[in-house]
Amino acid sequence: MSAAEPGVLAAGFAADFAAAQWTRAVGAGVDPHEYRRVTEGLASVADWGPSLRRTGHDYAERAENAGSSVSAGEYLLMAARWFHLATLAPYPEAHRAAAEADHALGRALTVLEPGARRVSGEGFTGWLRGPADAPGTVVVVPGLDSAKEEFLDVVSALLARGLAVFAMDGPGQGALAAGTALRPDFEQVVGRVIDALGVRRIGLVGLSLGGYFAARTAALEPRVAAAATVSGPFRLDWEELPAPVRDIMARRTGGAEAARAFVRHVDLAALAPRITAPLLVVDGGQDVIPGVTNGEPLARLAPHGTYLSVPHGDHLLGNARPDWLFPLSDHIARTLTETPA
Repeated sequence: MSAAEPGVLAAGFAADFAAAQWTRAVGAGVDPHEYRRVTEGLASVADWGPSLRRTGHDYAERAENAGSSVSAGEYLLMAARWFHLATLAPYPEAHRAAAEADHALGRALTVLEPGARRVSGEGFTGWLRGPADAPGTVVVVPGLDSAKEEFLDVVSALLARGLAVFAMDGPGQGALAAGTALRPDFEQVVGRVIDALGVRRIGLVGLSLGGYFAARTAALEPRVAAAATVSGPFRLDWEELPAPVRDIMARRTGGAEAARAFVRHVDLAALAPRITAPLLVVDGGQDVIPGVTNGEPLARLAPHGTYLSVPHGDHLLGNARPDWLFPLSDHIARTLTETPA
């Protein structure tokens, strides 16, 4: 092996990693051309975090020099996206990038939506947006390594339908990832969220592992009146999960043994029949992860479940946004407004 080959190999891994995150990043709202410019020159996956974090800082600096408060807010929203994406690869400063994403989002909403309200409590934090007299409130739950900054388009689609939306980080997620760990009994967290929001009922949208959290909560928390999952697992099998997924799970739960214990809980077979709220389950037909059973059994076993499979969709369906985001938003809005309180 020549001296140059290890570097070539590392660059190849970086290119593969960037390609794997492509639709996720675009779905999160970053410009696809800029994404390519930022990632195509990475020497290794270790350069991912610093490079994307620098891009976030560039946007934060542009916000400081913006010609209007609206432009400043929009630059800050873009900074929040890039800071969050910086956390997707192993990176010693990932906790700082997550904090920067949280801070940028807060600054953006302070400028763009003065009525937005930060709400925090035991095991959760996030932003409540939308009209005070909204006909319904929706809670958006992220997944294994995602955060509230990743799903701003989901929030926007729900807001456009007149709903109030609370986009949250829970234990082990986003702004709380550094000091807490993922927990399977997420219904306890959502229960405290509902109490803090002061509402009688909610809609619930969960993405990726957040889909499991949302489905479990819909089964066990009677105040969930409508629910939807996107790329959520019905069941996980630790022995079959790819090594990168195991590594992320271990980091987010507090170690390999904790991760194994967590995965043993991810099985909705017994809980699905208890979901009384109308449930929409969205999957991508190209979302094939070893050790992950996708959501078709959840939709089949839930009494009021509907299954939407997008054949060309990948994980989180960042390559097929119009095929599911608008129907999902309509499902939540229609169910919340038509179902008696």
